[in-house]
Amino acid sequence: MGAPCGECRPLSTSLLFLPANGSGLRGLRGGGAVVLARESWKARGAGPFSHNGGSRPNRQKMGAPATRRCVEWLLGLYFLTHIPVTLFLDLQAVLPRELYPVEFRNLLKWYAKEFKDPLLQELPAWFKSFLFCELVFQLPFFPIATYAFLKGSCKWIRTPAIIYSVHTMTTLIPILSTFLFEDFSKASGFKGQGPETLHERLTLVSVYAPYLLIPFVLLIFMLRSPYYKYEEKRKKK
Repeated sequence: MGAPCGECRPLSTSLLFLPANGSGLRGLRGGGAVVLARESWKARGAGPFSHNGGSRPNRQKMGAPATRRCVEWLLGLYFLTHIPVTLFLDLQAVLPRELYPVEFRNLLKWYAKEFKDPLLQELPAWFKSFLFCELVFQLPFFPIATYAFLKGSCKWIRTPAIIYSVHTMTTLIPILSTFLFEDFSKASGFKGQGPETLHERLTLVSVYAPYLLIPFVLLIFMLRSPYYKYEEKRKKK
């Protein structure tokens, strides 16, 4: 009979110190062996009684990257779809009309009339300033963010993404507040058609809401994801 293996030595050593009167053996037959084995396994930090073993930590390690990739794909698609919306619709208000085909100009007019979007019928100066920011700062960032999130594991995107998300959410606050609380029938100088009923207001809010909610998800993801937080801490050290 060979020498006991490393994992069995604590159990075999414990058996050597059982009382000679047989009470120890009776204790083993009565279930003491299970307790003895459990204590031996715990002392080694392994085996079926160890909290560090098993497949649960492995499942968690496997699940975390998968969840992160799903969020990155969502963000990548968001930035990818944002490029044509910005180029062909939003920026019509600040770029020369001659740059756009008649079809795109008619599409914007149809949207503004169908959804009663007052900001795209008669542009206030404050809203036009938001569109200039979208042209100068956001539009160049969209393809970079699309690449970073679709590729995945690009930790350098963390700081630019935080700046973008905070800026975008800040601009959406006055826009959504205007849709919800402005009385367009009494608005001075406004000759267009704004939302009147609660249903019309909420419909218009739902069009803009993704550009508030997804940047919020982006901000939380960049701030709370251990993968991205670790890179920032390592650089500071």
